[in-house]
Amino acid sequence: MTKKELFHIAESYFQQQGWTSFPFQKKTWEALLAGKHGLLNAPTGSGKTYALWVAIVLKYIKENPDYKKKPKKGLKAIWITPLRSLSQEISQASQRFVDGIGLPFTVGIRSGDTSTKERAAQMRSMPDLLITTPESLHLMLGSKDHERIFRDCSTIVVDEWHELLGTKRGVQMELGVSRLLGLNPQIKIWGISATIGNLEQARQVLLGVDESRFRESVLIKANLKKDITVQSIIPESMDKFPWRGHLGLHLLKNVVEIINSSRSTLIFTNTRAQCELWFQSLMSKHPEFAGEVAMHHGSINKETRVWVENAIRNESLKACVCTSSLDLGVDFAPVETIIQVGGPKGVARFLQRAGRSGHRPGETSMIHFLPTHALELIEASALQKAVSSQAVEDRLPYLLCYDVLIQYLCTLAVSGGFYPDNIFPEVKNTFCYASITDEEWKWCLNFIVYGSASLQSYDEYKKVSIDDDGRYYIDSKAIAMRHRLQMGTIVGATTVTVKYQTGGYIGSVEEYFISKLDRGDVFVFAGRTLEFIRLKGMVAQVRNSTKKTNTVSNWQGSRLPLSAQLGELLRDEMENFQTGKKRTPEVKALKEIIQRQQLESIVPQKHQFLIETFKTREGYHAVFYPFEGRFVHEAMSGIIAYRISLLKPITFSIAFNDYGFELLSDQPFDMQEVLDNDLLTPDMLTEDLQSSMNATEMARRKFRDIAVISGLVFTGYPNKAIKTAHLQNSSQLLFEVFRDNEPDNLLFKQAYTETFEQAIEEYRLREALVRIQNQEIVWKACEKPTPFSFPIITDRLREKLSSEKLADRIKRMQLKWE
Repeated sequence: MTKKELFHIAESYFQQQGWTSFPFQKKTWEALLAGKHGLLNAPTGSGKTYALWVAIVLKYIKENPDYKKKPKKGLKAIWITPLRSLSQEISQASQRFVDGIGLPFTVGIRSGDTSTKERAAQMRSMPDLLITTPESLHLMLGSKDHERIFRDCSTIVVDEWHELLGTKRGVQMELGVSRLLGLNPQIKIWGISATIGNLEQARQVLLGVDESRFRESVLIKANLKKDITVQSIIPESMDKFPWRGHLGLHLLKNVVEIINSSRSTLIFTNTRAQCELWFQSLMSKHPEFAGEVAMHHGSINKETRVWVENAIRNESLKACVCTSSLDLGVDFAPVETIIQVGGPKGVARFLQRAGRSGHRPGETSMIHFLPTHALELIEASALQKAVSSQAVEDRLPYLLCYDVLIQYLCTLAVSGGFYPDNIFPEVKNTFCYASITDEEWKWCLNFIVYGSASLQSYDEYKKVSIDDDGRYYIDSKAIAMRHRLQMGTIVGATTVTVKYQTGGYIGSVEEYFISKLDRGDVFVFAGRTLEFIRLKGMVAQVRNSTKKTNTVSNWQGSRLPLSAQLGELLRDEMENFQTGKKRTPEVKALKEIIQRQQLESIVPQKHQFLIETFKTREGYHAVFYPFEGRFVHEAMSGIIAYRISLLKPITFSIAFNDYGFELLSDQPFDMQEVLDNDLLTPDMLTEDLQSSMNATEMARRKFRDIAVISGLVFTGYPNKAIKTAHLQNSSQLLFEVFRDNEPDNLLFKQAYTETFEQAIEEYRLREALVRIQNQEIVWKACEKPTPFSFPIITDRLREKLSSEKLADRIKRMQLKWE
């Protein structure tokens, strides 16, 4: 068949639906038909699923012109998605297309939600297109039949690649792609990504470091101009001393007005706890919304999530309060309005969420920005600028994750075994392991066979055997079973299942939250008020409660750091607010706060770095404003406190938010001495970090996850999970054994590398200190706290006081200082 005839098949189907194909879709069809690999850059809701699935189908038709007869059995393509919630939509769109052109193809889904019976049926007879997750792909690679399953697969599509890049799931994906290429060198690799700052590098990471493959690939950009309108919800009055969380629910009335004036609304919150709070407030203040407003986040059970997604699609819901679980491209019927509660902390996340509205090409997206405290209006203003300039963040890929590699080698050993000489070139061809040395590779092989130098006396760490032929394999059924239970594991925070005492499943929350509850404590979760009864294994038993509570289930992802790009935009935007050149609603709303700030101190311009000092009854305060995000501020505050303590013995209490950090002491210290001694310098940064941040303790916590992923510690059998405290003790013991006897152990060294690169973001901290060195440092000795310092002070109090006491205390402070 000619290209024209093939395109006609697709375009005829599009015409039946009343659609017209876009140039980027045709370019993708052409590229895949020409045998190229590639990365497709397209915004949410632009038709990217049809760009690649149609191309895969047309390629099959080209090779099998009698396609309407019984097609060849077996897997033709794998579609990887990072979120289970996307699977259903991709499956429906894919099935509709093949049914529409009369091609008897089947589409299947395999994820954590797939039943055991369905998985077994798939292994006997694979669908033509399998939609799966990175973890499920590795589970399949661990089956003895995997070579037969994947042998004839012609294309692998990695959807939402920007979400996987810069995570260990992304590294899993790199290894999975390398194995599929090893089984079938002709397989075509394609990624789909929303806009990120480093698109070219994203393509390189996906395809691996083989130059010839990269030369045979294309980067296709949709270039669909998306008009986004950002409208801030401005409160009627502003506190002159703003504080975090105060404004949010006070603007509920405005949110209700938006919900009532729209056909459908998504209310995005940054955290699951915030999501629960907003849903609970809407339900209690507006019971008439029952059945019309729902909630969606990743810890709610599958049935509820699917019901909500379908209800949004068929527009039977007026509104849904959600988290990033609905960020990604579930192809809904377009939602009319988006509300973003609080600063999204990143440009890419904001654009992704805005794209859920007017979720069709050519339509304008409308996003309302709801500040949770007054200063977030500056963030809103910076985001409007980001929308017009498309200043999107990079996603930095991980390098040399030995724990993921060790898990992968055990997966291959379980699947019938592997020969290192065959696998090493595949691994070395990935971006993550391109720089792995022969010695490091041999260390990993020895580790899975002997269990590293200091563990060779213990048989439990000797997992893999070597036969006379040089094949590495696992022959012990017990070891194989334990590995299969942990296969595909990429550790996040440990979760606990929440169930009614009578057995009904509600969802899952992080263990650290449940560990703080006593019997009889009441908390809000999944829109219900629940009383905690007991923790049995990894199941929290609860019952419904009518008591009032201020405790909302929370998750450790609840503190998103400000991205570097948004930090820079914020520093730019400060100048506009100071000069008053802009006449936007945000500038007008903050006018009194800005005037108050200038009266007490200054609003820093881009070339200035502001430090404020003042005394209250709590002690002596020093507040620094880098505008770099909470992770960087946490590390920077620790370093500055440590360096000051070298000048004189002094103890500090530290608080920080996205805009700055505070050092509080009960004794005075001379800020001029701090400046004269040049303590805001990147010199000796790594050494000072290790001394100031208790890097060993942080690395010890990181090592627990590394130990789980690499299989050093076993997390337990189904319904008999080992308690996190036991895992922590086991991994701490191993950490200390390696520290004392085997400091060159690659997993031990990886714990420190990850601590500095991920937990502390050392590279951003260094860049921030270099920038500060080149700025004019302005030290203001103030008489009392300033509007900019107030949110940081109140964040410190938040840790100590209940929400009612906090509100009362803040009101007294505001009255005193106003």
